Amino acid sequence: MRKTLINWLGLLGVVSFISYTVAVIFSPLAYPGYDWKSQAVSDLSAANAPSLGLWNQLSVLYGVCGMICIMMVCVAVQGKLNRILRVGIYMFAVMNWVSYIGYSLFSLSESGYAGEFQDIMHGFVVTPVVVILSVLSLVLIMIGGYRKKRFVSLAVFATVALVLMFMGPFGINIAPKEYFGIFERFSVFAATGFNAILGIFLFAGKFNIEIKGKLK
Repeated sequence: MRKTLINWLGLLGVVSFISYTVAVIFSPLAYPGYDWKSQAVSDLSAANAPSLGLWNQLSVLYGVCGMICIMMVCVAVQGKLNRILRVGIYMFAVMNWVSYIGYSLFSLSESGYAGEFQDIMHGFVVTPVVVILSVLSLVLIMIGGYRKKRFVSLAVFATVALVLMFMGPFGINIAPKEYFGIFERFSVFAATGFNAILGIFLFAGKFNIEIKGKLK
């Protein structure tokens, strides 16, 4: 199958994931005393974090590439797949928008929790909405994907992402506080990782199929 520009733009999901991973791994180099095992990823981009400048440089491709990827996926699946699967992908796109805009507007005022207005918005408004949309979208993708043989693999990836997402809060609640950062990373990498998977499916032309099974 000849690839279109939309197919190639799916690779931006992988670029987004790599940019985010590099930022998470190397930003602590500019944050003396940062303990990745016990501290949240968001501490690296807090307003007063010494690593903020490096984080912004390393993650510069994360947000924009991730958003372009998921929107191209939405364009590709329009009028295709089954309704449940399609709605799940649309909802996942909404989650990405809420995350991208919400966390940009309300980054932590300082590492940890300082109780400022932006900290409240970050932790008690944006994060719950992102989590709810993430869970609902992945569940719908699982239901729609398992119903159609062609997309069982996508449903499996959605299942893995959902399991990782739940491992985060589950581990945080049962493990000692010094391991908070480890389990938190299960959750934060699940969403951006699944966005990359959608991009790979787009690049591979997996969405170039009509509801009745005819190639577009």
